[in-house]
Amino acid sequence: GGGVEPSSPVQKVWKPELYKIQLDAPAPHPVRCQRNHSTAEGQEDNNQAVRLYGSEYHGIMGHLEAEQLLSQASDGSYLVRRSPKTDGYHTLSVRFNKRTKHYKVFYKPGKGHYLREQDKHYETVHEMVADGLINFHMQLHASPIIQQINQQTKNCYQQSPYMTLNRRKLRALSNELGGKAAAAVAAVDDCDSSVTLQATQAVQQAPKQQQLPQASDPMPLVYEKPHNFKVHTFKGLNWCEFCANFLWGFTAQGVKCEACGFMAHNKCSELVPPKCVPDLKCIRGVFGTDLTTMVQLHQCHIPFVVRRCVEEVEARGMLQEGIYRVSGFADEIDALKLALDRDGDKTDMSEATYGNVNVIAGTLKLYLRLLPVPLITFQAYPSFMAAGRNAKQTEQLQLMAEAARRLPPAHYSCLQYMLEHLKRVASHYAVNKMNEHNLATVFAPTLIATPQHMTNLTEEIFMLSSLISHCETIFASS
Repeated sequence: GGGVEPSSPVQKVWKPELYKIQLDAPAPHPVRCQRNHSTAEGQEDNNQAVRLYGSEYHGIMGHLEAEQLLSQASDGSYLVRRSPKTDGYHTLSVRFNKRTKHYKVFYKPGKGHYLREQDKHYETVHEMVADGLINFHMQLHASPIIQQINQQTKNCYQQSPYMTLNRRKLRALSNELGGKAAAAVAAVDDCDSSVTLQATQAVQQAPKQQQLPQASDPMPLVYEKPHNFKVHTFKGLNWCEFCANFLWGFTAQGVKCEACGFMAHNKCSELVPPKCVPDLKCIRGVFGTDLTTMVQLHQCHIPFVVRRCVEEVEARGMLQEGIYRVSGFADEIDALKLALDRDGDKTDMSEATYGNVNVIAGTLKLYLRLLPVPLITFQAYPSFMAAGRNAKQTEQLQLMAEAARRLPPAHYSCLQYMLEHLKRVASHYAVNKMNEHNLATVFAPTLIATPQHMTNLTEEIFMLSSLISHCETIFASS
Protein backbone atom coordinates (compact mmCIF):
# COMPACT_ATOMS: atom_id res chain seq x y z
CA GLY A 1 0.00 0.00 0.00
CA GLY A 2 1.04 3.56 -0.33
CA GLY A 3 0.34 6.70 -2.22
CA VAL A 4 1.50 10.26 -1.89
CA GLU A 5 4.97 10.61 -0.40
CA PRO A 6 4.36 11.17 3.34
CA SER A 7 6.05 13.68 5.60
CA SER A 8 7.75 15.48 2.72
CA PRO A 9 7.05 19.11 3.46
CA VAL A 10 7.75 21.60 0.69
CA GLN A 11 9.86 23.37 3.30
CA LYS A 12 12.39 21.45 5.33
CA VAL A 13 11.98 21.34 9.11
CA TRP A 14 15.29 23.06 9.92
CA LYS A 15 16.57 26.39 8.59
CA PRO A 16 20.23 26.16 7.52
CA GLU A 17 21.08 29.86 6.98
CA LEU A 18 22.57 30.71 10.40
CA TYR A 19 24.60 27.50 10.43
CA LYS A 20 26.01 28.33 6.98
CA ILE A 21 26.87 31.87 8.12
CA GLN A 22 28.65 30.58 11.24
CA LEU A 23 30.77 28.25 9.05
CA ASP A 24 32.40 31.36 7.54
CA ALA A 25 33.23 33.02 10.88
CA PRO A 26 36.99 33.58 11.35
CA ALA A 27 38.78 31.18 13.69
CA PRO A 28 40.84 32.48 16.64
CA HIS A 29 44.55 32.75 15.92
CA PRO A 30 46.86 33.67 18.83
CA VAL A 31 49.73 36.03 18.01
CA ARG A 32 52.69 34.61 19.94
CA CYS A 33 55.03 36.94 21.79
CA GLN A 34 58.53 36.93 20.31
CA ARG A 35 60.19 39.21 22.87
CA ASN A 36 61.35 38.81 26.45
CA HIS A 37 58.99 41.00 28.47
CA SER A 38 60.31 40.29 31.96
CA THR A 39 61.42 43.20 34.11
CA ALA A 40 62.84 43.15 37.61
CA GLU A 41 59.80 44.94 38.98
CA GLY A 42 56.53 43.23 38.31
CA GLN A 43 58.32 39.94 37.58
CA GLU A 44 55.76 38.01 39.65
CA ASP A 45 52.84 39.72 37.83
CA ASN A 46 54.40 38.82 34.49
CA ASN A 47 54.92 35.19 35.46
CA GLN A 48 51.33 34.94 36.64
CA ALA A 49 50.04 36.48 33.37
CA VAL A 50 52.16 34.08 31.29
CA ARG A 51 50.77 31.16 33.31
CA LEU A 52 47.25 32.48 32.71
CA TYR A 53 47.46 33.49 29.04
CA GLY A 54 50.39 31.54 27.62
CA SER A 55 52.59 32.71 24.77
CA GLU A 56 49.96 35.16 23.47
CA TYR A 57 50.69 37.39 26.48
CA HIS A 58 52.85 40.33 25.35
CA GLY A 59 53.55 42.06 28.67
CA ILE A 60 53.25 45.85 28.92
CA MET A 61 52.15 47.17 25.54
CA GLY A 62 50.32 50.34 24.58
CA HIS A 63 47.23 50.71 22.42
CA LEU A 64 49.13 51.99 19.35
CA GLU A 65 51.80 49.26 19.49
CA ALA A 66 49.06 46.60 19.61
CA GLU A 67 47.27 48.26 16.67
CA GLN A 68 50.51 48.26 14.69
CA LEU A 69 51.33 44.64 15.50
CA LEU A 70 47.85 43.43 14.45
CA SER A 71 47.42 45.76 11.44
CA GLN A 72 48.74 43.16 8.98
CA ALA A 73 47.28 40.15 10.80
CA SER A 74 44.31 38.15 9.50
CA ASP A 75 40.84 38.34 11.04
CA GLY A 76 40.66 36.31 14.25
CA SER A 77 44.23 37.16 15.33
CA TYR A 78 44.46 38.17 18.98
CA LEU A 79 46.89 38.91 21.81
CA VAL A 80 46.71 39.73 25.52
CA ARG A 81 48.66 42.66 26.93
CA ARG A 82 48.89 44.90 29.92
CA SER A 83 48.16 48.55 29.17
CA PRO A 84 50.65 50.92 30.75
CA LYS A 85 49.51 52.38 34.10
CA THR A 86 46.67 49.89 34.62
CA ASP A 87 46.05 47.55 37.48
CA GLY A 88 43.65 44.66 38.17
CA TYR A 89 42.98 43.69 34.56
CA HIS A 90 44.62 42.89 31.24
CA THR A 91 43.62 43.96 27.73
CA LEU A 92 42.52 41.61 24.95
CA SER A 93 43.16 42.96 21.43
CA VAL A 94 41.31 41.15 18.62
CA ARG A 95 41.36 41.68 14.86
CA PHE A 96 37.95 41.51 13.12
CA ASN A 97 36.70 42.92 9.81
CA LYS A 98 40.09 44.59 9.22
CA ARG A 99 39.86 46.52 12.50
CA THR A 100 41.35 45.92 15.95
CA LYS A 101 39.04 45.88 18.98
CA HIS A 102 40.27 46.16 22.58
CA TYR A 103 38.58 44.77 25.70
CA LYS A 104 39.35 44.71 29.42
CA VAL A 105 39.66 41.05 30.37
CA PHE A 106 39.43 39.60 33.90
CA TYR A 107 40.01 36.23 35.51
CA LYS A 108 38.64 34.66 38.69
CA PRO A 109 39.85 31.24 39.90
CA GLY A 110 37.01 28.73 39.65
CA LYS A 111 34.96 31.14 37.49
CA GLY A 112 37.21 31.58 34.45
CA HIS A 113 37.86 34.45 32.05
CA TYR A 114 35.24 37.15 31.43
CA LEU A 115 34.76 40.70 30.15
CA ARG A 116 32.09 41.73 32.66
CA GLU A 117 30.97 39.92 35.81
CA GLN A 118 27.43 39.40 34.41
CA ASP A 119 28.69 38.10 31.02
CA LYS A 120 29.59 34.55 30.00
CA HIS A 121 32.65 33.01 31.68
CA TYR A 122 35.17 30.93 29.72
CA GLU A 123 37.76 28.31 30.61
CA THR A 124 40.31 29.81 28.20
CA VAL A 125 40.84 33.10 26.38
CA HIS A 126 40.90 31.08 23.15
CA GLU A 127 37.28 29.99 23.81
CA MET A 128 36.32 33.57 24.64
CA VAL A 129 37.77 34.82 21.35
CA ALA A 130 36.13 31.96 19.37
CA ASP A 131 32.73 32.86 20.83
CA GLY A 132 33.29 36.59 20.31
CA LEU A 133 34.31 36.15 16.66
CA ILE A 134 31.15 34.12 15.96
CA ASN A 135 28.99 36.80 17.58
CA PHE A 136 30.73 39.64 15.65
CA HIS A 137 30.32 37.64 12.44
CA MET A 138 26.61 36.98 13.12
CA GLN A 139 25.93 40.64 13.91
CA LEU A 140 27.60 41.63 10.65
CA HIS A 141 26.07 38.99 8.34
CA ALA A 142 22.94 37.59 10.01
CA SER A 143 21.18 40.60 11.50
CA PRO A 144 18.02 40.29 9.28
CA ILE A 145 17.51 36.67 10.43
CA ILE A 146 18.22 37.52 14.08
CA GLN A 147 15.76 40.43 13.77
CA GLN A 148 13.10 37.99 12.44
CA ILE A 149 13.74 35.68 15.41
CA ASN A 150 13.28 38.60 17.81
CA GLN A 151 10.01 39.64 16.13
CA GLN A 152 8.28 36.24 16.34
CA THR A 153 5.02 35.75 18.19
CA LYS A 154 3.52 32.89 20.21
CA ASN A 155 1.55 31.87 17.08
CA CYS A 156 4.71 30.24 15.68
CA TYR A 157 4.48 27.41 18.26
CA GLN A 158 2.04 25.13 16.36
CA GLN A 159 4.31 25.17 13.27
CA SER A 160 7.54 24.78 15.27
CA PRO A 161 9.92 21.82 14.78
CA TYR A 162 9.04 20.79 18.34
CA MET A 163 5.42 20.23 17.28
CA THR A 164 6.31 18.79 13.86
CA LEU A 165 8.61 16.17 15.40
CA ASN A 166 6.62 15.42 18.55
CA ARG A 167 2.94 15.82 17.58
CA ARG A 168 2.18 12.10 17.70
CA LYS A 169 4.09 11.61 20.96
CA LEU A 170 2.30 14.55 22.59
CA ARG A 171 -1.04 13.16 21.48
CA ALA A 172 -0.21 9.78 23.06
CA LEU A 173 0.98 11.44 26.29
CA SER A 174 -2.11 13.69 26.26
CA ASN A 175 -4.35 10.60 26.10
CA GLU A 176 -2.49 9.20 29.11
CA LEU A 177 -3.05 12.47 30.97
CA GLY A 178 -6.73 12.30 30.02
CA GLY A 179 -6.89 8.76 31.44
CA LYS A 180 -5.30 9.94 34.68
CA ALA A 181 -7.82 12.79 34.92
CA ALA A 182 -10.72 10.32 34.47
CA ALA A 183 -9.23 8.12 37.20
CA ALA A 184 -9.03 11.17 39.45
CA VAL A 185 -12.76 11.85 38.88
CA ALA A 186 -13.57 8.30 40.00
CA ALA A 187 -11.45 8.84 43.09
CA VAL A 188 -13.49 11.94 44.06
CA ASP A 189 -16.51 9.70 44.86
CA ASP A 190 -14.54 8.20 47.74
CA CYS A 191 -12.83 11.37 48.83
CA ASP A 192 -14.20 14.83 49.50
CA SER A 193 -10.94 16.63 48.86
CA SER A 194 -11.93 19.90 47.23
CA VAL A 195 -8.40 20.27 45.85
CA THR A 196 -8.69 17.02 43.85
CA LEU A 197 -12.16 18.03 42.70
CA GLN A 198 -11.02 21.45 41.51
CA ALA A 199 -8.06 19.93 39.68
CA THR A 200 -10.17 17.37 37.82
CA GLN A 201 -12.87 19.92 37.03
CA ALA A 202 -10.19 22.17 35.55
CA VAL A 203 -9.24 19.34 33.20
CA GLN A 204 -12.79 18.23 32.44
CA GLN A 205 -14.67 21.50 32.26
CA ALA A 206 -12.22 23.44 30.19
CA PRO A 207 -13.55 26.60 28.58
CA LYS A 208 -14.64 25.78 25.03
CA GLN A 209 -12.39 28.38 23.41
CA GLN A 210 -9.31 26.71 24.89
CA GLN A 211 -10.17 23.24 23.64
CA LEU A 212 -8.62 23.38 20.21
CA PRO A 213 -9.41 20.63 17.71
CA GLN A 214 -7.01 17.70 17.86
CA ALA A 215 -5.62 18.39 14.41
CA SER A 216 -4.10 21.70 15.47
CA ASP A 217 -3.29 20.88 19.10
CA PRO A 218 -2.25 17.35 20.04
CA MET A 219 -2.84 18.28 23.69
CA PRO A 220 -6.53 19.22 23.73
CA LEU A 221 -6.60 19.12 27.53
CA VAL A 222 -6.15 22.40 29.32
CA TYR A 223 -2.74 21.34 30.51
CA GLU A 224 -0.38 23.81 32.13
CA LYS A 225 3.10 23.18 33.43
CA PRO A 226 5.84 25.82 33.09
CA HIS A 227 9.09 24.79 31.41
CA ASN A 228 12.25 24.91 33.52
CA PHE A 229 14.59 26.64 31.05
CA LYS A 230 18.25 26.97 32.06
CA VAL A 231 21.15 28.46 30.07
CA HIS A 232 22.92 25.55 28.38
CA THR A 233 26.19 24.93 26.52
CA PHE A 234 25.23 22.52 23.73
CA LYS A 235 27.71 19.95 22.46
CA GLY A 236 27.76 19.37 18.71
CA LEU A 237 25.35 21.17 16.38
CA ASN A 238 21.88 21.99 17.67
CA TRP A 239 18.85 23.86 16.34
CA CYS A 240 16.13 25.85 18.14
CA GLU A 241 12.95 23.78 18.41
CA PHE A 242 10.80 26.92 18.39
CA CYS A 243 12.06 28.95 15.40
CA ALA A 244 14.02 26.14 13.56
CA ASN A 245 17.16 28.28 13.32
CA PHE A 246 20.65 27.19 14.35
CA LEU A 247 21.76 27.74 17.97
CA TRP A 248 24.88 29.69 17.08
CA GLY A 249 27.90 30.45 19.24
CA PHE A 250 30.64 28.57 21.03
CA THR A 251 29.20 28.34 24.55
CA ALA A 252 25.83 29.05 26.25
CA GLN A 253 24.16 29.09 22.81
CA GLY A 254 20.65 28.91 24.24
CA VAL A 255 18.46 27.36 26.93
CA LYS A 256 17.20 23.85 27.61
CA CYS A 257 14.23 22.76 29.71
CA GLU A 258 15.62 20.54 32.47
CA ALA A 259 12.31 18.65 32.70
CA CYS A 260 11.43 17.82 29.05
CA GLY A 261 14.56 18.75 27.07
CA PHE A 262 13.03 21.56 24.91
CA MET A 263 15.94 23.46 23.27
CA ALA A 264 15.58 27.09 22.22
CA HIS A 265 17.22 30.48 21.82
CA ASN A 266 16.82 32.50 25.00
CA LYS A 267 14.47 34.93 23.22
CA CYS A 268 12.38 32.09 21.70
CA SER A 269 11.95 30.38 25.08
CA GLU A 270 9.92 33.39 26.25
CA LEU A 271 7.27 32.53 23.62
CA VAL A 272 7.00 28.80 24.42
CA PRO A 273 3.62 28.09 26.10
CA PRO A 274 3.69 26.48 29.58
CA LYS A 275 2.99 22.93 28.34
CA CYS A 276 6.04 21.08 29.62
CA VAL A 277 5.63 17.29 29.33
CA PRO A 278 8.50 15.70 31.32
CA ASP A 279 7.63 12.20 30.00
CA LEU A 280 8.66 13.43 26.53
CA LYS A 281 12.32 13.46 27.63
CA CYS A 282 12.43 9.64 27.60
CA ILE A 283 11.22 9.47 23.98
CA ARG A 284 12.98 12.50 22.47
CA GLY A 285 14.74 10.08 20.19
CA VAL A 286 16.95 10.51 17.17
CA PHE A 287 14.87 11.99 14.34
CA GLY A 288 15.93 15.59 13.72
CA THR A 289 19.25 15.23 15.60
CA ASP A 290 22.54 16.19 13.94
CA LEU A 291 24.33 13.11 12.56
CA THR A 292 27.75 13.78 14.17
CA THR A 293 26.12 14.46 17.55
CA MET A 294 24.07 11.28 17.23
CA VAL A 295 27.05 9.06 16.27
CA GLN A 296 29.17 10.40 19.16
CA LEU A 297 26.29 9.92 21.59
CA HIS A 298 25.71 6.29 20.58
CA GLN A 299 29.42 5.51 19.97
CA CYS A 300 28.78 4.03 16.51
CA HIS A 301 29.74 4.62 12.86
CA ILE A 302 26.26 4.24 11.34
CA PRO A 303 23.11 5.49 13.15
CA PHE A 304 20.96 2.53 14.23
CA VAL A 305 17.92 3.90 12.31
CA VAL A 306 19.87 3.76 9.03
CA ARG A 307 21.39 0.36 9.79
CA ARG A 308 18.13 -1.28 10.89
CA CYS A 309 16.10 0.10 7.95
CA VAL A 310 18.76 -0.92 5.40
CA GLU A 311 18.98 -4.43 6.89
CA GLU A 312 15.18 -4.78 6.73
CA VAL A 313 14.96 -3.50 3.11
CA GLU A 314 17.79 -5.83 2.05
CA ALA A 315 16.07 -8.78 3.76
CA ARG A 316 12.67 -8.33 2.12
CA GLY A 317 12.48 -5.30 -0.19
CA MET A 318 15.11 -5.80 -2.88
CA LEU A 319 12.63 -7.35 -5.32
CA GLN A 320 9.78 -4.97 -4.44
CA GLU A 321 8.79 -3.00 -7.53
CA GLY A 322 9.35 0.74 -6.98
CA ILE A 323 11.18 0.32 -3.66
CA TYR A 324 11.97 3.84 -2.27
CA ARG A 325 9.77 5.40 -5.00
CA VAL A 326 6.43 4.00 -3.78
CA SER A 327 5.67 5.43 -0.37
CA GLY A 328 4.25 3.68 2.66
CA PHE A 329 1.21 5.00 4.55
CA ALA A 330 2.03 8.19 6.46
CA ASP A 331 0.47 7.04 9.74
CA GLU A 332 2.44 3.76 9.70
CA ILE A 333 5.68 5.66 9.03
CA ASP A 334 4.79 7.98 11.90
CA ALA A 335 4.16 4.97 14.17
CA LEU A 336 7.55 3.43 13.26
CA LYS A 337 9.28 6.78 13.84
CA LEU A 338 7.72 6.94 17.32
CA ALA A 339 8.79 3.33 18.04
CA LEU A 340 12.40 4.02 16.93
CA ASP A 341 12.52 7.20 19.04
CA ARG A 342 11.12 5.33 22.03
CA ASP A 343 12.74 1.87 21.81
CA GLY A 344 15.91 2.65 19.84
CA ASP A 345 17.85 -0.31 18.49
CA LYS A 346 15.44 -2.75 20.19
CA THR A 347 12.51 -1.65 17.97
CA ASP A 348 10.56 -4.56 16.47
CA MET A 349 10.69 -3.97 12.70
CA SER A 350 9.78 -7.51 11.69
CA GLU A 351 7.44 -8.37 8.83
CA ALA A 352 4.79 -9.39 11.38
CA THR A 353 4.75 -5.82 12.79
CA TYR A 354 5.40 -3.82 9.59
CA GLY A 355 4.24 -6.03 6.73
CA ASN A 356 4.65 -3.28 4.13
CA VAL A 357 8.38 -2.84 3.43
CA ASN A 358 7.64 0.58 1.86
CA VAL A 359 6.96 1.82 5.42
CA ILE A 360 10.55 0.89 6.37
CA ALA A 361 11.92 2.55 3.21
CA GLY A 362 9.81 5.67 3.85
CA THR A 363 11.02 5.89 7.47
CA LEU A 364 14.65 5.76 6.32
CA LYS A 365 14.02 8.60 3.86
CA LEU A 366 12.24 10.58 6.59
CA TYR A 367 15.20 10.15 8.97
CA LEU A 368 17.64 11.39 6.33
CA ARG A 369 15.35 14.28 5.35
CA LEU A 370 15.11 15.46 8.98
CA LEU A 371 18.89 15.72 9.44
CA PRO A 372 19.66 19.40 10.15
CA VAL A 373 22.89 19.08 8.13
CA PRO A 374 22.23 16.84 5.07
CA LEU A 375 24.37 13.76 4.40
CA ILE A 376 26.16 15.65 1.60
CA THR A 377 26.91 18.75 3.67
CA PHE A 378 26.63 22.43 2.76
CA GLN A 379 30.44 22.70 2.65
CA ALA A 380 31.02 19.60 0.49
CA TYR A 381 28.07 20.18 -1.90
CA PRO A 382 29.90 22.57 -4.32
CA SER A 383 32.85 20.13 -4.67
CA PHE A 384 30.56 17.20 -5.45
CA MET A 385 28.67 19.30 -8.02
CA ALA A 386 31.89 20.49 -9.68
CA ALA A 387 33.07 16.86 -9.87
CA GLY A 388 29.77 15.78 -11.45
CA ARG A 389 30.23 18.35 -14.25
CA ASN A 390 33.58 16.89 -15.31
CA ALA A 391 33.05 14.94 -18.55
CA LYS A 392 36.18 12.75 -18.18
CA GLN A 393 35.16 9.83 -15.98
CA THR A 394 38.61 9.17 -14.46
CA GLU A 395 38.93 12.82 -13.39
CA GLN A 396 35.29 12.91 -12.25
CA LEU A 397 35.77 9.96 -9.91
CA GLN A 398 39.04 11.39 -8.59
CA LEU A 399 37.31 14.73 -7.84
CA MET A 400 34.40 12.92 -6.19
CA ALA A 401 36.83 11.08 -3.92
CA GLU A 402 38.37 14.47 -2.98
CA ALA A 403 34.89 15.87 -2.31
CA ALA A 404 34.07 12.87 -0.07
CA ARG A 405 37.21 13.61 1.96
CA ARG A 406 35.71 17.01 2.81
CA LEU A 407 32.84 15.34 4.69
CA PRO A 408 32.93 14.96 8.49
CA PRO A 409 33.67 11.31 9.50
CA ALA A 410 30.04 10.55 10.48
CA HIS A 411 28.73 11.85 7.11
CA TYR A 412 31.49 10.06 5.18
CA SER A 413 30.71 6.65 6.77
CA CYS A 414 26.94 7.01 6.47
CA LEU A 415 27.08 8.22 2.84
CA GLN A 416 29.33 5.28 1.90
CA TYR A 417 26.95 2.87 3.66
CA MET A 418 23.88 4.34 1.90
CA LEU A 419 25.47 4.42 -1.57
CA GLU A 420 26.66 0.82 -1.34
CA HIS A 421 23.14 -0.18 -0.26
CA LEU A 422 21.54 1.71 -3.19
CA LYS A 423 24.03 0.07 -5.59
CA ARG A 424 22.83 -3.34 -4.34
CA VAL A 425 19.18 -2.23 -4.78
CA ALA A 426 19.96 -1.11 -8.37
CA SER A 427 21.53 -4.51 -9.15
CA HIS A 428 17.97 -5.96 -9.02
CA TYR A 429 16.67 -3.41 -11.56
CA ALA A 430 15.18 -6.10 -13.82
CA VAL A 431 12.66 -6.91 -11.06
CA ASN A 432 12.36 -3.78 -8.86
CA LYS A 433 12.55 -1.26 -11.76
CA MET A 434 14.86 0.99 -9.68
CA ASN A 435 18.18 1.67 -11.42
CA GLU A 436 20.84 4.18 -10.25
CA HIS A 437 19.14 7.10 -11.99
CA ASN A 438 15.70 6.31 -10.53
CA LEU A 439 17.16 5.94 -7.03
CA ALA A 440 19.12 9.18 -7.44
CA THR A 441 15.89 10.95 -8.47
CA VAL A 442 14.20 9.79 -5.26
CA PHE A 443 17.15 10.49 -2.93
CA ALA A 444 18.61 13.75 -4.35
CA PRO A 445 16.27 16.08 -2.35
CA THR A 446 16.95 13.99 0.78
CA LEU A 447 20.72 13.49 0.69
CA ILE A 448 21.94 16.76 -0.82
CA ALA A 449 22.07 20.26 0.66
CA THR A 450 20.01 21.77 -2.14
CA PRO A 451 18.83 25.37 -1.74
CA GLN A 452 15.25 25.68 -0.42
CA HIS A 453 13.74 27.25 -3.56
CA MET A 454 15.47 24.93 -6.04
CA THR A 455 13.16 22.63 -8.01
CA ASN A 456 15.30 21.58 -10.98
CA LEU A 457 17.66 18.92 -9.61
CA THR A 458 18.85 17.51 -12.96
CA GLU A 459 22.55 18.10 -12.18
CA GLU A 460 22.19 16.79 -8.61
CA ILE A 461 20.47 13.63 -9.85
CA PHE A 462 23.20 13.04 -12.43
CA MET A 463 25.92 13.53 -9.79
CA LEU A 464 24.20 11.23 -7.25
CA SER A 465 23.59 8.59 -9.92
CA SER A 466 27.32 8.63 -10.69
CA LEU A 467 28.12 8.36 -6.95
CA ILE A 468 25.89 5.26 -6.65
CA SER A 469 27.30 3.62 -9.79
CA HIS A 470 30.96 4.15 -8.83
CA CYS A 471 30.81 4.16 -5.02
CA GLU A 472 33.39 1.36 -4.60
CA THR A 473 35.97 3.21 -6.71
CA ILE A 474 35.25 6.59 -5.10
CA PHE A 475 35.45 5.37 -1.50
CA ALA A 476 38.37 3.02 -2.15
CA SER A 477 40.50 5.95 -3.30
CA SER A 478 39.31 8.38 -0.60
